[in-house]
Amino acid sequence: MLHARQAHAEDSKTLPVGVQAQPAYNIFIFYKKRDVHMLKEYAEGLQSLAVFRGILKNDTVGKLLALLEDPSAGNYGDFVSSLYTYGDSLTDFLIETVTEDENPYLKRIAEFKEVPESIDSAARKELAFLQKLSRLSSEKVWAAVDPDMKTPFAEWKTDNKDLPGIYRERIASLHTKGFGIFAKYHVFVFRDGKLVPIKNPDPQRLSQLSGYEAERSKVISNTMALLNDRPAPNVLLYGDAGTGKSSTVKAIVNEYRDMGLRLIELTKAQLGELPSVIEKIAGNPLKFIIFIDDISFSADDDNFSALKAVLEGSAAAKTSNMSIYCTSNRRHIVKERFSDRDGDDVHASDTREELVSLSERFGLKVAFLKPGKDVYLKIVRDLAEQNGLECTPELLANAEAYALRRSGRSGRAAKHFIELELGKADP
Repeated sequence: MLHARQAHAEDSKTLPVGVQAQPAYNIFIFYKKRDVHMLKEYAEGLQSLAVFRGILKNDTVGKLLALLEDPSAGNYGDFVSSLYTYGDSLTDFLIETVTEDENPYLKRIAEFKEVPESIDSAARKELAFLQKLSRLSSEKVWAAVDPDMKTPFAEWKTDNKDLPGIYRERIASLHTKGFGIFAKYHVFVFRDGKLVPIKNPDPQRLSQLSGYEAERSKVISNTMALLNDRPAPNVLLYGDAGTGKSSTVKAIVNEYRDMGLRLIELTKAQLGELPSVIEKIAGNPLKFIIFIDDISFSADDDNFSALKAVLEGSAAAKTSNMSIYCTSNRRHIVKERFSDRDGDDVHASDTREELVSLSERFGLKVAFLKPGKDVYLKIVRDLAEQNGLECTPELLANAEAYALRRSGRSGRAAKHFIELELGKADP
């Protein structure tokens, strides 16, 4: 039995102009060559990308290019397997890859720079090509791989989504949604010289936090100033452990991510990388909180100078789209020992003053102190309500006893107690 393409080709009315009816095998060869030629045109289009050339670094796009250049069963399987890590839609994959690409066209718009006509024209033409490529069906590709087999083992989907239109919408919302990885993710760490997204960050929201409303409002107001292009000083949240300092920062970022807020978390050991981090976000239209959690220094800590330089506003640190938020259990951040008062430092008092004054270099300091009984039990009641627990006098008494058996009253103690109650464990 002839392949459907062959049978269709045998009807001379369906053949291209100038092609006469031939034996089935010859028609088969004609259409295979035509399909291979079509794929090579797609390959040349990909290779010719200039504005969106960055997408060629994507491993799946690379496998697609290899398939278009050499339509073999092995290359077909490699590409489809790689595509399946994203989903089964070539259209959705290309839309995601193109909209996340960081390119000169996008960066000029983000920095409010004029886009030359040549770059704008190239972007429009390349988007039109990528739109066409996004609708390339697996059947058409497989026809060039093995026309004798009607359908491949593995296929992908396509649809009629408007890739250029979606890209234009992304450009219009550039200054609140960002570009590249910043458009998809909102929490990052710094690793091996690169900003790496956290795909499943802590989902804490402001509505889930109880107590410390006055303290939290100060941090929120400072963050809103940052988002509204007003001066926003660096912030130190200090105080007792378990009082919600870190949760406050993370919840604020989750709350205002759609307004263009992003978080980059650094460890104390990475403070020397601060200038590199700041350089990577300079000119970005989004706003960034550089977050250093649970920070403290000893008198001889090399990281002290790195943070001090940034807080003092060194040339490398000046950018209006970021603010540093630190949390610490120590008001002065620096650990002081009685032995530090001895030694051979001629100006020991000046040295000590420099160390303890680091906290004064934060424009906003907010204290989160251990709650009293009333505040602690309010937190317990709020958490119980959020989790559907009946807040009985017995529950409150058990919560108080739990805190006293632990390290004292705190938001963290309240949270752990409620978790135990939800698990029906003996607190």
